[in-house]
Amino acid sequence: MAPDPVHVVGGGLAGSEAAWQLARRGVPVVLHEMRPLRGTAAHQTGGLAELVCSNSLRSDDWEFNAVGTLHAEMRRLDSLILRAADAHKVPAGGALAVDRDGFSGAVQQALETHPLVTLERGEVAGLPPADWDSVIVATGPLTSDALAAAVRELTGEESLAFFDAIAPIVYRETIDFDRAWFQSRYDKGTGKDYVNCPLDRDQYHALVDALLAGDKTGFKDWERDTPYFEGCLPVEVMAERGRETLAHGPMKPVGLTNPHAPDVKPHAIVQLRQDNALGTLYNMVGFQTKLTHGEQKRVFRTIPGLEKAEFARLGGLHRNTFLNSPRLLDGALRLRAQPRLRFAGQITGCEGYVESAAMGLMAGRFAAAERLGHAPAAPPPTTAHGALLGHVTGGAEAETFQPMNVNFGLFPPLDDGEAKDDRGRCLKGRARKQALAHRALRDLEAWAEA
Repeated sequence: MAPDPVHVVGGGLAGSEAAWQLARRGVPVVLHEMRPLRGTAAHQTGGLAELVCSNSLRSDDWEFNAVGTLHAEMRRLDSLILRAADAHKVPAGGALAVDRDGFSGAVQQALETHPLVTLERGEVAGLPPADWDSVIVATGPLTSDALAAAVRELTGEESLAFFDAIAPIVYRETIDFDRAWFQSRYDKGTGKDYVNCPLDRDQYHALVDALLAGDKTGFKDWERDTPYFEGCLPVEVMAERGRETLAHGPMKPVGLTNPHAPDVKPHAIVQLRQDNALGTLYNMVGFQTKLTHGEQKRVFRTIPGLEKAEFARLGGLHRNTFLNSPRLLDGALRLRAQPRLRFAGQITGCEGYVESAAMGLMAGRFAAAERLGHAPAAPPPTTAHGALLGHVTGGAEAETFQPMNVNFGLFPPLDDGEAKDDRGRCLKGRARKQALAHRALRDLEAWAEA
C-alpha cells in the first residue's frame, strides 16, 4: 500500500523541491499553491517556482564559492530546481542565471506530470487541518496573513520581518550600444554575458545625487521598523552609506575595458545581466530600488547607454517574513510546538533562491524518511546543506537571528591534517575555500550513499 500523502503548502522554489524529493522516494504529495486564485505583492504569474527578484542563482563556482558548492551538492541529490536551472540557463559569466519563464515552466511540468504529485490551487488559510499529519509549510517570505497569524498564535513568537527589493528590467533593443558594450568582468563565462554602461566621475556623482534626492515609496505604519536584508539593499540605501559605496560595490569598474574609449578608465559601471533565453530583457544588477516608478524612469535614463531605455518591469519593494527558527524548529525542521508541521525555504530564515530550494530539498527528504518508517538523517555539518541547516536550526543566536546566505563561515573549521598545505603552512584565502568545498562534496557523497 502506498503511504499517506504529505501536504506541501506553497509552490515556490522550496515547496516545489520538497514535493519533488518526496515523490522521487515514492511518497504521494499534495502540493497546495494559492496563486493565481490569490496573488501576492511581488508575484506576477501563477507558475510554480516563479522568480520574483533577480533571475540569478548566483555563482556556479563550486570550488571557491559556497553557493556554488551548494549547487554541486544539489545536483548530486537530484534537485529539480538545479535541473531546471541548468536546462534554462542564460549567459551570466560565472553565475547561474536562468530564463524565468522557461525555468518556472520546467519545474511545473515536472511536478504536474509526476503520478505521485497532486497540485491543488487555493489558499490554506490558517493552520493546516488537524488530519494532515505531515505538512511542509514552504510559503516563503510572502506568507499569507491568515497563515502567518496562525503560526504566531501557535508558537507565541512574533514573526521577524525584513524588506526585499526588486531591480528593474530593460528591453535590450532600447540600450544604446554606441555607448554600452558586452563584456563580463575578467572575461568570465563567454566574456560577453553582461551589458556595461560606463560613467565618468561627474556622471557617477550626478547619479548618486539623483538617487538620494529622488522620491521614494512610503512605508505603512506596520512596516516602519522593518529592517533591510544586507544582501539585497535598495540602491539608494547603498548610496546613503557613502558617495563611493556604489563605485566599490555593484558599480565597481574593475576587470572591464570600454572598447569605445579603451584608454579612459570609467569611474563606475552599471551592469545589466541577461534575464531571458531570447536575450531581449536585461536586469540592472544591484539596482533594486524603492524609488517611485516615475523617478526610476527619470533617474535611470541619465545613465549613459540607457537614455532611451524602456522598462519591461520597474523596481519595487516587498516585505518578507521569517521565523525565529533557532528557537522554534528542531534539527529536522519540525515545529517544536507541533511536530506534524515542518517548515522549509525562506520562511525559516535562510536567504536566497538556492538556499530556499536547499531547505526544501532537506524538508522533503526528512518527511519522506518519516513516511517510510525511517528516522530523518541530517547531512554532515561539513557539507553546504548541513552547514546551512545547522545555522538555521541552532547555530545562530535566537536573540539576534537574521536571514543568512550560505557562506564558508558557516562550515566547521578544517581538521589539522586538512588545514595545511604540503609544506605545513596553514591554508588561507582561495586555498582554504577550495579545501572546504572538496571536503563538503566528499562528505555529502558518503552521506548520500549511506
